[in-house]
Amino acid sequence: MQNWKLTLAYDGTAFHGWQVQPGLVTVQGELQAALRRVLGEDPLPQGSGRTDAGVHALGQVASFALEAPIPAGNLERALNRTLPDAIRVVGVEAVAESFHARHSAVAKTYEYRIFRGELCPPFLAPYVHVCRWKLEMDALRGAAADVVGEHDFVSLAASDPDAAAREGEDGVAKSTVRTIFSSEWAEEPGGLLVYRVRGNGFLHHMVRNLVGTMLEIGRGQWEAGSMPGILAAKARSAAGPTAPAKGLFLHSVEYDQC
Repeated sequence: MQNWKLTLAYDGTAFHGWQVQPGLVTVQGELQAALRRVLGEDPLPQGSGRTDAGVHALGQVASFALEAPIPAGNLERALNRTLPDAIRVVGVEAVAESFHARHSAVAKTYEYRIFRGELCPPFLAPYVHVCRWKLEMDALRGAAADVVGEHDFVSLAASDPDAAAREGEDGVAKSTVRTIFSSEWAEEPGGLLVYRVRGNGFLHHMVRNLVGTMLEIGRGQWEAGSMPGILAAKARSAAGPTAPAKGLFLHSVEYDQC
């Protein structure tokens, strides 16, 4: 058996998230079906995390083992010929048996994209959250800086804190403590405002809840400097709304070695 690492990019608009679900179209399910068609084998690819319905990826990572001897380049080409156009394999690598896309990950980076212009182009609309409120950038940047470091992020997790602890996007159980290495907002050309966050793991809905909360601070609904108190409250009700899925991208996943 050869263990494989795949890097995937996908448009999550038409998918019910990463994880296989009965009767629903998912990215994991499509990749498993493609492997079955190409090689006649049926491994369940393990992803670095479970992106939600409508969430996109620039660098999702999956791992699985195959019996068939096949060169990496041939596997990449064969999968891309049979996968839906919304999913593309952008890298294939033979890795050690011990490598696991989720358990071996040491850091992940997410991006959240917001459009602030007057008229959102139709070909951009599925990939951004349109926000026309006046936003105070200093307040946004301060809120982003306040989450850097090790914190208990239960206030920014899914509504059920117990479920969030068991089913975090990074697969780490029994704790809602995570370490954020960097967190920043950037104004980019074309009316885009992009939030980038890099950490050792993320709870279910955590990035979208971070964005929704920061936007409330940025538009003055809550005072600048509110984020430490929100984290300290350890209650989902203390934080802001969940930002829409369509603006979120899993940017990349990092590993010490493969």
